[in-house]
Amino acid sequence: MQNRGWSYSTDSHSKMNRLDSWQEALGKLGLFSEYPGSLEDFYADMHCMSTPKGIEFTRIRSGAQNIIAKKENNNDGVWVAFPLEGRMTIQEGDRSFEVIPGDLVFGAMGSKTSLTLHSDFRQLFVTIPNIAFNARLIAPLPTHMLHLPGHSGPAQTLVAMLVSLANNLEAITEDQLRPIELAIPEFLIAALFPEADTRTLGGSAGVKAAMLHRICQGIEVRLSNPDLNLNEVAREHKISPRYLQKLFESVDQSFSRYIRNRRLERCKDDLDSPVHAQLSISEICFRWGFNDSAYFSRSFKDYTKMSPREYRKRSKLKAAKLEELHQTRGRPATATSVSLDESELRNKLDTSASLSSSQSLTSAQQKASNVHHYIPVNKDTIHWGYFDKDLPPVLTMNSHEKVTIETLTHHAYDDYARMIKDDPGAESVFKWTKNQKNVDRRGAGPADASVYGRGSGEGFGVHVCTGPIYVNDAMPGDIIELRILDIQTRHNNSEQFKGRSFGSNAATFWGFHYNDLLTEPKPREVVTIYEIDESEKPFCAHAVYNYRWVPQTDPFGVTHDRIDYPGVPVDHSKTHKNFDILQNVEIPLRPHFGTIGLAPNHSGLVDSVPPSNQGGNLDNWRLAKDSKVFLPVAVAGGLLSVGDPHASQGDSELCGTAIECSLTGVFQVILHKQGDITGRHFDVDFPLIETDTEWVILGFSHPNYLKELGDNAQSDIYSQSTIDLAMRDAFRKSRRFLMNSQNLTEDEAISLLSVAVDFGVTQVVDGNWGVHAVIPKTIFTNLNEGVSET
Repeated sequence: MQNRGWSYSTDSHSKMNRLDSWQEALGKLGLFSEYPGSLEDFYADMHCMSTPKGIEFTRIRSGAQNIIAKKENNNDGVWVAFPLEGRMTIQEGDRSFEVIPGDLVFGAMGSKTSLTLHSDFRQLFVTIPNIAFNARLIAPLPTHMLHLPGHSGPAQTLVAMLVSLANNLEAITEDQLRPIELAIPEFLIAALFPEADTRTLGGSAGVKAAMLHRICQGIEVRLSNPDLNLNEVAREHKISPRYLQKLFESVDQSFSRYIRNRRLERCKDDLDSPVHAQLSISEICFRWGFNDSAYFSRSFKDYTKMSPREYRKRSKLKAAKLEELHQTRGRPATATSVSLDESELRNKLDTSASLSSSQSLTSAQQKASNVHHYIPVNKDTIHWGYFDKDLPPVLTMNSHEKVTIETLTHHAYDDYARMIKDDPGAESVFKWTKNQKNVDRRGAGPADASVYGRGSGEGFGVHVCTGPIYVNDAMPGDIIELRILDIQTRHNNSEQFKGRSFGSNAATFWGFHYNDLLTEPKPREVVTIYEIDESEKPFCAHAVYNYRWVPQTDPFGVTHDRIDYPGVPVDHSKTHKNFDILQNVEIPLRPHFGTIGLAPNHSGLVDSVPPSNQGGNLDNWRLAKDSKVFLPVAVAGGLLSVGDPHASQGDSELCGTAIECSLTGVFQVILHKQGDITGRHFDVDFPLIETDTEWVILGFSHPNYLKELGDNAQSDIYSQSTIDLAMRDAFRKSRRFLMNSQNLTEDEAISLLSVAVDFGVTQVVDGNWGVHAVIPKTIFTNLNEGVSET
């Protein structure tokens, strides 16, 4: 799971606004800055993240300034300042310390503290709420600021942990933070008491507090011993049992109650932790020194006001909700693989039989190149949000035959009146009332929505795909070439907008921008509706209006706080439409199909979002009219599907979507048999686009992610993709393509890639990030045979 963090950088702001934006960022931490320098030179960046228990880590880098705690800071917890680079003076009242990198400074929240940073600096701030200490803290923490040299004792270990954490703050996941949030309070307590003299802690009371803390530390490491007792602990610390009991009584505790409560806290931690999910409740109670499960259950209920079973169930629900909130996309790692159940498969088989007889225009006597099929889009000719090698085809065709395919955007319900109303095909697919949902499954998740409760399929995959199409004689190892002969927009059929076409662009929670917004409210999702203008060439799109997504309740009663499930009817009585947007802006049309793919050879349903070597959600605008795409066949028949139509898209698809607009395409399917490919100038086991002027090589972070990442591939792909990996794959494929298709040496290919080939970011929003290489054909003066046959 990704961490719950946010970032700030002055680079995102104009020079005149940088200081104000810096004050706003510091204000989130209860701080403000006195900056004496020139605004021309001012810079700062910050990364902040928090753990499930509310411990907050903030790494700050900036120039010399004073940072001061606001008076209104609450006093629920403590803070730790840890300089990584630079020199600073920290002051509280009339007390001050010179602090160097590696030292720790501790203080209570709510104290009036200021930091004078004398030079450029890098600093880690840690705030720890009192709740994070739980029952660990038997004696009160010091109330005054303390300076802890980090060169010895427990502080040295804490310093090493904080340095590593600061250097890897962006990369650490929430699951990896769990042991850290348990360890930080322990190390902090251990570091504080040896450094606090009796005067700081309160005279003789401080001596007792320090002794009691050392006793509790010894107890902590032996909680799992069911025979731990008062006499044994007193003997170990060379005090009488009576005196030991009085130490506990001095803080309104007893030895036995403290032992029981600490064991219960440890059991709570294990019941909370997914690491120990496989342990039974009895195993957990025995693990922490309880030797009677019935007694443990009664004690746990007295302590938490709920049974251990209820507590674990609540923790799982809370964890699932948090995971859903912070999951960028896709299914969680805990979800299992899903296949179509018998009723779903039966419906698809019935549909396949009826379409084969009623929709196919084939004639066995016609020549293949003259055969033209037509697949209208409706609830029976699409699959929504997934690929599946066992999905019955809606059409069977031969190589060199043509097919017209209607496609719908899954964002059509962003504006029902402009993109669905009075369109029989769209109405058939999107119809959803409290009594009827024409296409129930939307995504590769469970049909019973048992993960997040969003709806059947859980939205683990979102694209409305027309197909699949079975290509006769296509077998694994072959290549299917899909020629895109024409693309037309789908026109509105309603009285209000008849003959016009519209699309939607949604800036979503999976967009690259989402956690890097400047203006409030943050975060937010915004939908922009565009109209397609085909009145004169070149065709273009104009923005009509936008609106901010607000929670929408679907016809089955599920509320969607975010755009987390496709095809949710948007109630525009709850939205505010802004029509005065993107004035005097024309977006050139780049009509293309974002999703063109074959079925992967994988058991179970496959999320339609991440692309792979079988194609799928390629999201490259060069898949336009007169282009070709070559796809390796993984299963018999190939099972070709087309969807995710776009009116236009820029490289990166930065905010999460393109102009999502329903389109109709005319295609020709060419099958290249494996035996025919042998000895030719190319070998292709990845998606390859060819136009009249260029070849486009598509690279991915994990080109064969379903095999590379194992059982949790459909979850892990969303957290393990990087541009670096995608660039590496694009380079390797491009080198191989040039060496094989143009008979270049490796050195020749590498030089050519550097001086004549443009690499670009295809998309950073589809889980499996993409980089493409555009190889112009014009650089070859005596061009060898192309990759396709006429």
